[in-house]
Amino acid sequence: MLPNSPDSPDSPSSADTPASPLHATSGSATAAADYRMPIRRPSAAFMLSHPVHWASLGFGSGLSPIMPGTMGTLFGWLSFYVLTMRWPEFFTASVWAGIIVIGFVVGIWLCDKTGQALGVPDHGAIVWDEIIAIWLVMLFVMPASFSAQLVAFLIFRAFDMIKPPPIRQFERRFKNGFGVMGDDLIAAFFTLLVLALWRVV
Repeated sequence: MLPNSPDSPDSPSSADTPASPLHATSGSATAAADYRMPIRRPSAAFMLSHPVHWASLGFGSGLSPIMPGTMGTLFGWLSFYVLTMRWPEFFTASVWAGIIVIGFVVGIWLCDKTGQALGVPDHGAIVWDEIIAIWLVMLFVMPASFSAQLVAFLIFRAFDMIKPPPIRQFERRFKNGFGVMGDDLIAAFFTLLVLALWRVV
């Protein structure tokens, strides 16, 4: 793996590659000033030091030294599948929709707090945004075969890593928790759009 590849834990960009607060736009310059010296690789001790970090780092999936964003997305996919299959009478579509909405709103605060503690607004280890986004994708995909779920997973990861317009522009504009959560939400919408067009064709 190349040292600056999108999924490298040392590469600086969103999800798998955190962005630097020094490049914040005027709308987020004040917020960027609140960030401390960057922590390159958060440890398990850091994650367990506060419940906020525990959630933001995907319950440990974001600590992966290889492709943390992909590991966080995988955790989200598996958790959605297991919970839905194990307790289908509780984890209905309406319940998942409520969880996703609440998770997005709360995630803005969670990711912002952890980003400040790590010194980078969208540190690669922060994967709560990937989890909520893949839950949204799976909400519309399931019930489906394993291959269909895998295709949805791969399409989402492609959008989240490549960041075609307007995803990258959104990420650069908002250097805070809203930006962290928002760009993955857009990637989820793009994924669902591709899947919908695929079904029509």
